Amino acid sequence: MSSTFKLQCHFILIFLMAPRGDSRSLELREAADYDPFLLFSANLKRELAGEQLYRRALRCVDMLSLQGQFTFTANQPQLHCAAFFIGEPEEFITIHYDLVSIDCQGGDFLKVFDGWILKGEKFPSSQDHPLPMTERYIDYCENGLSRRSVRSSQNVAMIFFRVQEPGNGFTLTIKTDPNLFPCNVISQTPNGRFTLVVPHQHRNCSFSIIYPVAIKISDLTLGHLNGLQLKKSSAGCGGVGDFVELLGGAGLDPSKMMPLADLCYPFHGPAQMKIGCDNTVVRMVSSGKHINRVTFEYRLLQPYELENPNGNSIREFCLSHL
Repeated sequence: MSSTFKLQCHFILIFLMAPRGDSRSLELREAADYDPFLLFSANLKRELAGEQLYRRALRCVDMLSLQGQFTFTANQPQLHCAAFFIGEPEEFITIHYDLVSIDCQGGDFLKVFDGWILKGEKFPSSQDHPLPMTERYIDYCENGLSRRSVRSSQNVAMIFFRVQEPGNGFTLTIKTDPNLFPCNVISQTPNGRFTLVVPHQHRNCSFSIIYPVAIKISDLTLGHLNGLQLKKSSAGCGGVGDFVELLGGAGLDPSKMMPLADLCYPFHGPAQMKIGCDNTVVRMVSSGKHINRVTFEYRLLQPYELENPNGNSIREFCLSHL
């Protein structure tokens, strides 16, 4: 399987019910006895290019980057299941219920989450998503087929479900639609180039790369002038309405990650940084008064770069240096 299409999450997930009283929240916990997910075969994508509709069975724990029709049928009680969907950065994901046969009264459930949850952390974070958290959960047992299709707000979405009776299950069709101004993105690959544009919108946008990478920012356009600095205090660029920050950490939620650097003045790069964290995020904060744009390239750090860092490093949370 091509490494270009592997999302090497360093945590493998099993599904656990949240504490009693929180019916909407579910957490995912690391399972150390599993191997990492290996996803997104380039060969498979080429093979499916000429097919009208791709179909396959859905596993209890699954990840998919393909459009198609997916059917889950329980062969035994399945209590803690989740399927993660990811598109290209410039795509929305639509999940359509074709057929659902579950026992809602008996404790089964099927829920869509607008984003991803990994190890209890959510992407996009509550600070970056346009909807309140309660509206990001869509429960089939509450809505039935009155809301037959659910579209994500970004290039990732997920379902979590419980099916206790063997033979019961559901069929979903996954499709993608173009997103002209992608805001929150999880990259499928550890190497790439992207331009994040926020056109006169008061919102925060995060681009997440679940790999240790080297980032090179080649162009930054903001509506004001200020300075570039390493973020050593809570001040930084926070007093400015429009800026970009680089974040690193082991989790998924950008609001819980370590701020490494602030960029709050327009420039034509390059500005480069190596971030040896499990997750690297480029996050743009916009006041809505300007058209803000940042262009960056990223590549996977090689093992020798992680083992023998050059320059200053911040080892207490992950390797990083300018």
